[in-house]
Amino acid sequence: MLAAYASHPDASRGRLRAEPESPTRSVFQRDRDRIIHCGAFRRLQYKTQVFVHHEGDHYRTRLTHTLEVAQITRSMARTLGAEETLAEAIALAHDLGHTPFGHAGEAALNAVMLEAAPACGGFHHNDQTIRVLTVLEQRYAEFDGLNLTWETLEGVAKHNGPLLPAAALPPAIAEADRHRDLALDSQASLEAQIAAIADDIAYVNHDIDDGLRAGLFDVRDLAALDLTGPIVAGVDDRYPGLEPRRRVHEAVRRVINRMIADAVAETGRRLEMLGIGSPAAVRAAPMAMVAFSDDLAPAIAEVRDFLFRRMYRHYRVNRETSKARRIVTDLFRLLVAEPNCLPDAWHAPVRNAGMAERARIVGDYIAGMTDRYAQIEHQRLFDLTPRM
Repeated sequence: MLAAYASHPDASRGRLRAEPESPTRSVFQRDRDRIIHCGAFRRLQYKTQVFVHHEGDHYRTRLTHTLEVAQITRSMARTLGAEETLAEAIALAHDLGHTPFGHAGEAALNAVMLEAAPACGGFHHNDQTIRVLTVLEQRYAEFDGLNLTWETLEGVAKHNGPLLPAAALPPAIAEADRHRDLALDSQASLEAQIAAIADDIAYVNHDIDDGLRAGLFDVRDLAALDLTGPIVAGVDDRYPGLEPRRRVHEAVRRVINRMIADAVAETGRRLEMLGIGSPAAVRAAPMAMVAFSDDLAPAIAEVRDFLFRRMYRHYRVNRETSKARRIVTDLFRLLVAEPNCLPDAWHAPVRNAGMAERARIVGDYIAGMTDRYAQIEHQRLFDLTPRM
């Protein structure tokens, strides 16, 4: 039985382009399936989370991260009585706009786009996700994009919270809002908020796992942190002498469960405290409904700070992100200056474009690349070694 504050598939505000709906799938199931089948989703397999693909086959990619977020989202949505499939669709779509090479690629592309044409608005992965969902995916005969429901599109746009002021909206979100009125100044739906906190839970824990696997820090370092320390100690007490790989997995799964349980309890407390009884009440609330408790939030912040210092700024990671920035920057500058080097399908729209539009099109092309393809393109365009 769905809670009263959950979105309901039969009460959707519909799609921009009206379509006959399926007799066997809800509107949110169709949204989820369209996302899974789109090209941008498949490319997540070879996009960096932290480590680039050649570092090893066992590290998370943007795709495996997305699947982990979706799994946590489904579990939390079911527990809280939210619309599980809508929450899953938002989770599966939330990273479709990411560049190759993770946040390093995003920062580089934003900087070089603004350098070339400030009027283009730069690059932001959440905005690019909306652009993918509404424009860049070109699969259907009758429309560009995926023609998702209002609830899924709104959830993706606002999953990190309200977007204010309207004058500062990034371009793709502003355009989608003009067509659909996404109520950007209100809180996100409960389902979108669940997907957002699931994103936090997933990345904190898989980065702990990947950082340990890469040898950037040790389990003994985690024992000194307020969140992970008692959990590591509990694993060691129950399973003395457990082999390292199992020890790490047992600790990480317990951290995930601890964070999920805390977020579910705090969300329930807030819903009850404010008497939330409908999706409209969630959106009109004075604060987010889905959050960690005041008791756990500082411990999670300590883990994030630890990961920033010991992993994201580790010299091995810095070397790869430095190369990533150069690849993205080189590709963009060359392709903006010499658009005839673009593939035909991309070159045609650029021919008569002004600089802002040209920057946006080249940005779309680069943002859609996988890590591997970006490296290959860079080699093709900049390697002067004669080919035998």
